[in-house]
Amino acid sequence: MKKFVLAASVVALMSAALLPMSASAQNLAIVNGKPVPKARAEALISQVTKSGQQPRTPELEAQVKDEVVLREIFMQEAAKKGIPASADYQAQLEMAKQSIMIRELFAEYAKKNPVADADAKAEYDKFKAQNSGQEYRARHILVEKEDEAKALIAQIKAGAKFEDLAKANSKDPGSAANGGDLDWANGNSYVPEFTKALASLKKGEMTQEPVKSQFGYHIILLEDTRDAQFPAFDDVKGQIVQRLQQQKLAAYQKDLRDKAKTDYKFAQ
Repeated sequence: MKKFVLAASVVALMSAALLPMSASAQNLAIVNGKPVPKARAEALISQVTKSGQQPRTPELEAQVKDEVVLREIFMQEAAKKGIPASADYQAQLEMAKQSIMIRELFAEYAKKNPVADADAKAEYDKFKAQNSGQEYRARHILVEKEDEAKALIAQIKAGAKFEDLAKANSKDPGSAANGGDLDWANGNSYVPEFTKALASLKKGEMTQEPVKSQFGYHIILLEDTRDAQFPAFDDVKGQIVQRLQQQKLAAYQKDLRDKAKTDYKFAQ
């Protein structure tokens, strides 16, 4: 009987000794007598790595642990000063809760309504069709008046360099500094009058008359043409999916707004 009592006492003592160790294993630190659970650090790491943009590394874990302990220190001081009871704090807390709820609502919608590969491919094919055909490598000089354009054409015909005149006279800020160079672009990128003039030129030719558009008068030099270059579907799939997800989310938001029963009149 004595042996049984002694054994029970030993077990009880061991259990009591292990309790602080067990509690310590669950805590990251003790700040002013208050434990900081390791779960806080895990939750913060989960949030940071959730998007997949930042991997979990020892360096990240160390930074997060520092952050969690510092937060506890600062929160304790804020509590001492009565900040949690202030009206401003309560208002901000309510706004934060609303933002989190709305964010989670949209995250849940996106998760349950993913963009299908077929939809992404269809969007890719549509965009590719709109940008197929010829691409042009051209230069231009843009001026305000037709007489100015005609005078410049005469100078070029007399031997002046197109690039030099573009730098000195063109009103197009995007190309003037580069001698009027517009780089490779699909004809659909330009206003119709400009595209029509480009299509009428052969490699190395320049428009003999000024081309009028909404921007002024153009002198256009066609340097080269090629079949339209387009990236492979897999190279742009991520961008397409992101854009379609944004469109789906915008439609979802509009649907919720339209179905809501309210006397409020939205400005937009």
